[in-house]
Amino acid sequence: MKEQPTHDNPPFQSETGEGEEFSLIELFWKYIRYWKWIVAGVAVALMAAAGYLYYATPVYKVSARVILKDVQSAQKTPTIGAIDELTLLVAVNNVEDETFVMKSQSVLQAVVDRLDLHTSYIVEGRIKNTDLYTKSPVIVAMEKSELDNLKQNIDLEMAMLSDGSIAVKGITPGLPSDTVFKNLPALLHTSYGNISFTRREGVEPDYRLLYISIRKPETVIDAYLADLDIQQANRQSSVLNLSFNTPYIEKGKDFLNTLIEEYNNQAIEDKNMEALNTQKFINERIVIIDRELSAAEQNVEEYKRSQGLTDLQADLARTMQMSSRYEQQLVEVESQLSIVKLLRDYVNNPANADKTIPVNIGIDDPMLNAAISEYNRLLLQRQRLTQSVTPDNPVMRKLEDEIAGLRTAINSSINSVLQGLTTKQKDLFNQASLYSGKIGSMPTQEREFLDLSREQQIKANLFLMLLQKREENALALAAVANKAKVLNKAKTVGKIYPRTTLVLAVALVLGLLLPGAVIYAVSLFRYRIESRADVEKIATVPLLAEIPRHEEEGDNENIAIKKDDRSSIAEAFRMLRTSLMLALGGDKKAVVFTSTVPGEGKTFVAINTALSFALLDKKVLIMELDLRLSRIRQYFHIGVKEGISNYLSGMESDIDKLVVPSGIHENLFVLPSGPIPPNPAELLSRDMLDKAMEHLREKYDYIFIDSPPVNQVADTLIINRVSDATVYVCRAGYSSKNLLRFANELMEQGKLKNMLLVVNDVKDLHHYDYRYGHGYPRQYYKYGYGNDKAKKKHRKL
Repeated sequence: MKEQPTHDNPPFQSETGEGEEFSLIELFWKYIRYWKWIVAGVAVALMAAAGYLYYATPVYKVSARVILKDVQSAQKTPTIGAIDELTLLVAVNNVEDETFVMKSQSVLQAVVDRLDLHTSYIVEGRIKNTDLYTKSPVIVAMEKSELDNLKQNIDLEMAMLSDGSIAVKGITPGLPSDTVFKNLPALLHTSYGNISFTRREGVEPDYRLLYISIRKPETVIDAYLADLDIQQANRQSSVLNLSFNTPYIEKGKDFLNTLIEEYNNQAIEDKNMEALNTQKFINERIVIIDRELSAAEQNVEEYKRSQGLTDLQADLARTMQMSSRYEQQLVEVESQLSIVKLLRDYVNNPANADKTIPVNIGIDDPMLNAAISEYNRLLLQRQRLTQSVTPDNPVMRKLEDEIAGLRTAINSSINSVLQGLTTKQKDLFNQASLYSGKIGSMPTQEREFLDLSREQQIKANLFLMLLQKREENALALAAVANKAKVLNKAKTVGKIYPRTTLVLAVALVLGLLLPGAVIYAVSLFRYRIESRADVEKIATVPLLAEIPRHEEEGDNENIAIKKDDRSSIAEAFRMLRTSLMLALGGDKKAVVFTSTVPGEGKTFVAINTALSFALLDKKVLIMELDLRLSRIRQYFHIGVKEGISNYLSGMESDIDKLVVPSGIHENLFVLPSGPIPPNPAELLSRDMLDKAMEHLREKYDYIFIDSPPVNQVADTLIINRVSDATVYVCRAGYSSKNLLRFANELMEQGKLKNMLLVVNDVKDLHHYDYRYGHGYPRQYYKYGYGNDKAKKKHRKL
């Protein structure tokens, strides 16, 4: 047995899946033949996308921009002489906390209640639904207490009639089924509460059917909170960008604008809490001091009347002047002491633990005033944050620690101020006593009068100071600015859903991918070979050539090539011829053409390969050793019935007499199979075949043997001894992948010499830069012994 050719011979190399290189061109041609399906997939996907865009409810983005401002902490409460300081604003530092406040339950609740966002007025259209919002001709409402207690949403149908009445139908279980109101306003009594119907002023009647939906406020708040986004413009600024996603632009604009207003309103209320608490404290002190001042004045008056005093003596003027100076300072210190003690009692009172501390009530210590102002700010901030964060939130815990620390610091500052004022009081009292001793010679009545006058003066100064602080506090209440200044009012940014470009792009990609995925999935389950790529993934037999699909033409449709033919199939056989000549070399002449099963085109390939060699002026013999089913005679329209079976059986001794011209080319000759013998395998095993081949090798340049399918009978394996090479034919779209594995086994076991693989009937072959034709016969044929029906019936491979 002759050696098999090595697999590293480039013209016949067959790559398996492991060594296979990915080719975009091959992948392109693999899928482009299904272009109709791909185009249909893209068209369907784009139509589906267009329908989706047509029917989808668009969602728009509405945005606004504000900057957060705050009064300087050191000058929160202005003095009468510093009114211009009211406009001195600085940026807020705790922007993140203010974001939580703006999204808090109380602010959103106020917005929902103010705009009646819990009630929707929906008109169903052919394509999309519309919310009439403020254009609804009737206002449907419920009392806030009943609305807050709703356990489920309420759905109604409402229609205006031509006579001005309205018909109401309940959809939610438990509502009256049909109610007609002749006049508005009207009240509908339900188990959920009373629902009022009021005519909306300035809106024309709308006779379309309205679907009224009254939702629970907390549900509405959660829904609006999910679509609300508040972001800091950058980490260094106090500018906030507010955005809201909604299918209804006007409702979105109103929501953002009202949200900013309610945030400012609640911020003003929070800031006023401190001033109102201070006002209450001052008013209480004024009542007490007024009562004490009246008593002091009455004591002075009664004393002067009882003692008959009119004026102080002029000779004591200079001494009294110095004494009065210290007395005045002593009065001021004692006034301060009185206020600080009152403040200490207020701070230490447990009832005032969560209340703001009065500030700017006459205490001159700047550190204490600053600590009280900061404490009040943190206390108000905590009250606002409790509406949006839980007590265990890290921000809230940090805030609680800061408040507790400040309260301790305030108590320490109060004690420190008291200690300082007490020391100062003692010093001033000693100085006043020094000058009082100089006037020791004054009458007793004058000294007693002086004491009463001093007490009166202390009360009068304290009373005037409280009146001034009350006016300053009233001015602070009347001069509060908005915390959030609007930079950009709510406006529509654009449509965010659906995004037309994105939807069309996704549809285009899916339209391309889905047909491709289906084609790929089908190819995974396809058990027949379709192309060279399928062959290379499975076969280890060297690939000799690919033959494109042949269009049958003329009297002899099995002859695919002619002289000077430039068709694609002719070029394919020329390439097969060249590669086969390289494989055979100079001394090898006999080539067996076989396949695994009938119908793969081995006879068609053998005939046209032989004709291709004959066109090179080579003397070629087609030898039909398929003794069970003669086809060559039918294809060449040969009338003789004798053939090689006559020679092998001994009925004819001269093999040359059995060889006949092909009638197609002068260099092409045919040795038919002859009559079908009862024992083909035994005849082929005789030495007569070896002698015949030895003789024919001397007369012909090439001998191409058409043998039976190797998987049907053992004839081809028997013929293998007289051949030099084996052309193994498989057929695209016909041969199964398991048949290629069978060919691999034959080569591995060495049962056929020098096996070379030809892929026949390839539909779309592009290796030659042009497309091959279509339409190659796919007939089957049978094997048997002496089947006359099989002899007469014209079958093509």
